Amino acid sequence: MQTDRNGQNTIVRYLPMRVAVVLGTRPEAIKMAPVIHELKKCFDLFDVVVIATAQHREMLDQALSLFEIVPNHDLNLMYPGQSLSLLTSRVLDHMDLALGRIKPDMVLVQGDTTTVFATSLAAFYRKIPVAHVEAGLRSHDMLNPFPEEGMRRLTTVLTEINFAPTPLARTMLLKEGVSPQKITVTGNTVVDSLHYILSKPFSCLGTPLEGIDFDNYRTILVTCHRRETLGKDLEEICLALLDIIKEFPDVRVVYPVHLNPEVQSTARRILSDVDRVHLIPPLDYLTFVNLMKRTHLILTDSGGLQEEAPTLCKPLFVLRRVTERPEAFNEGLSKVIGTSREAIVKETSHLLRDAEFYSAATCGKNPYGDGAASSRIVEALQRWSRGLLPLLDPDREFTYRNGNGGL
Repeated sequence: MQTDRNGQNTIVRYLPMRVAVVLGTRPEAIKMAPVIHELKKCFDLFDVVVIATAQHREMLDQALSLFEIVPNHDLNLMYPGQSLSLLTSRVLDHMDLALGRIKPDMVLVQGDTTTVFATSLAAFYRKIPVAHVEAGLRSHDMLNPFPEEGMRRLTTVLTEINFAPTPLARTMLLKEGVSPQKITVTGNTVVDSLHYILSKPFSCLGTPLEGIDFDNYRTILVTCHRRETLGKDLEEICLALLDIIKEFPDVRVVYPVHLNPEVQSTARRILSDVDRVHLIPPLDYLTFVNLMKRTHLILTDSGGLQEEAPTLCKPLFVLRRVTERPEAFNEGLSKVIGTSREAIVKETSHLLRDAEFYSAATCGKNPYGDGAASSRIVEALQRWSRGLLPLLDPDREFTYRNGNGGL
């Protein structure tokens, strides 16, 4: 209520807060989709404007279609063979113009891509507050993963609200001097998305999974495409898969091969025409999630899969030297094993041979989220718009009590 000039009480009606939600890649769309849907439920409080940079055109479009999201503005910035410098400058330039037209009250970004950093910089130049979903992830190695570690650190400096997915991510931000008032722990929105995807009907018929015998074989899912993995490391990984297939006749490998020509060349040179190795094209997200459901073990250099595997109760080995998502590692649900042929064979063989060891790694614990991250984010944005602190009451934040590890 507010008193007018005649001394009478009157109801104050506030305009909805305009929130620009920016997406560039498939992971951004997957992790931001539940936030977009939650914001749109509160149409009296939020005016949601979705901006796509299309940093990854085809894969972004697949995810947007799956979650029934149509961008209000599509900058269509994907350019074959463009360097990181060119992409950064193009996102910065085009996003500046878009923000000038849209005039949002808040810009919402997710993750650690070039789109995220360049958008945050454009918003900063226009003095528009930035809210960063999945803030606080750190590997403490600027070259692993590259360039993501740099992108997320730079974004933190420009961010007004840090939506940390876990208590550990909040700790990382506090160590860097971020004000506690600018941090709230929400859980990771990918868990929200997985719950949605797992509720959708699915059949392998008509997909690259058709004909793969998941019932009579233990399936190992492999994904490998990072810049730092290319070359000798990827060759070591592929040779390790050969060793594992020879050692375990009840094991199949399913490897959706990234379209990068270097990945294609190495994987097909070593693994083509090998019995029980399925080199398949990249999958849409619905098919990929259902592939994860059917697997026995995941080997990956991906970041996002480290968060998805615990939701699906799948043990995971990280084919990298470091991880910015150590929560599952600390709980014994995943393990960083590097890229050497010997280490991959040793660790995988142990898991395949030891049923008790395997069981401990599939306990159903999830240190990354509980499916309510999006509602927490929207609640925090409501409180921020009204000038209320803390952004979330402590009993509303996502918490996770450490248990006993398995891997």
